[in-house]
Amino acid sequence: MSEPDYVAVNRAAWTKANAEYTDAKAQNAWAEEKITWGMARAPEAEVKVLPDLDGKDVVELGCGTAYFGAWLARRGARVVGVDVTPAQLETARRLEDEFKLGMRFVQANAEDTKLPSESFDLALSEYGASIWCDPYKWIPEAARLLRDGGELVFLRNSTLSMLCATDEGPASTTLQRPQRGLHKLEWTVPDHEIEFALGHGDWVRLLRANGFELVDLVELFADENTPDHTYYAFSREWSEQWPFEEIWRARLHRR
Repeated sequence: MSEPDYVAVNRAAWTKANAEYTDAKAQNAWAEEKITWGMARAPEAEVKVLPDLDGKDVVELGCGTAYFGAWLARRGARVVGVDVTPAQLETARRLEDEFKLGMRFVQANAEDTKLPSESFDLALSEYGASIWCDPYKWIPEAARLLRDGGELVFLRNSTLSMLCATDEGPASTTLQRPQRGLHKLEWTVPDHEIEFALGHGDWVRLLRANGFELVDLVELFADENTPDHTYYAFSREWSEQWPFEEIWRARLHRR
């Protein structure tokens, strides 16, 4: 079966990104002791969205260079990272060889990992599958991979930020697109990539349809600790007033 068009587009974008900056930044990220979330660098110690990790089986969907998975492995989790971009996985494997955290990696689309069903206690995505995969495909896959009572935690661009995002430059203070039908978004600046977004109601219905109970939704704002120029699409001024990222936490209940 041929892969969807957006998979090739996003693989090319991340191959380029790996050559330009993600590979160079990965070692420092792996060495970081503190868990932080997204561009907001929100400390996990404050947002408290992760379950207990020690001895748990974790799958990171769209792991990239796998720095987040490394943070979890350092806290006792057994981590499998899944990503569709060979260059990103090459960086992750090189750093696993260096840090020796016991992580494993699989080159696959997070929408169809081919990993065994009911094998994990936590499925996680921090800017991976959560925005570059179709939620109507990767959420069912996450549910398939989780054991009963397992949890899904993912970080994504906020719905509001996507409604205000412009084709070039920072997000606007006015709506740029309708929320009705919000799903697939194609960008050409600074690189060609295809992302996915849903309204909150659609997210809740999708999670519930796949057996998830919503546990928490944390909206992240920029503050005095947020690095400047975190991402081309969001200005610091905008992000201090409106949430530019969201962390979702849900628990699976098999019927």
